[in-house]
Amino acid sequence: MYSAKLLDHFEHPRNVGDIAGADASARVENPACGDIMQLTLKIAEGRITEARYRTRGCVASIACGSALTELLLGLTTAEAAALQREAIVSAVGGLPNESVHASHLALDALKAALKQLS
Repeated sequence: MYSAKLLDHFEHPRNVGDIAGADASARVENPACGDIMQLTLKIAEGRITEARYRTRGCVASIACGSALTELLLGLTTAEAAALQREAIVSAVGGLPNESVHASHLALDALKAALKQLS
């Protein structure tokens, strides 16, 4: 059902936690399933230097949050804003149809965090 990459992100999540003194922070909830993701970002010279997340949700949501933080490191805020949901899906090795909401949650958290910077 889940890819090996997705299960690796779930079993060994990257960048879990909060950033003290974060430049941007957002907490979003998927009203349909109840999953919640919090994303915090540290920005230096226009680039994301640190990204951390916390998720209360399903296997796919935890994995997508982990993958998102890895994708964001080193990106400019403009590059992060242009990130597509498909990049998250690809980073976890694909998602079954019933788990696609997890990639939307991660992208919504990113958009909400970046909105604080403008």
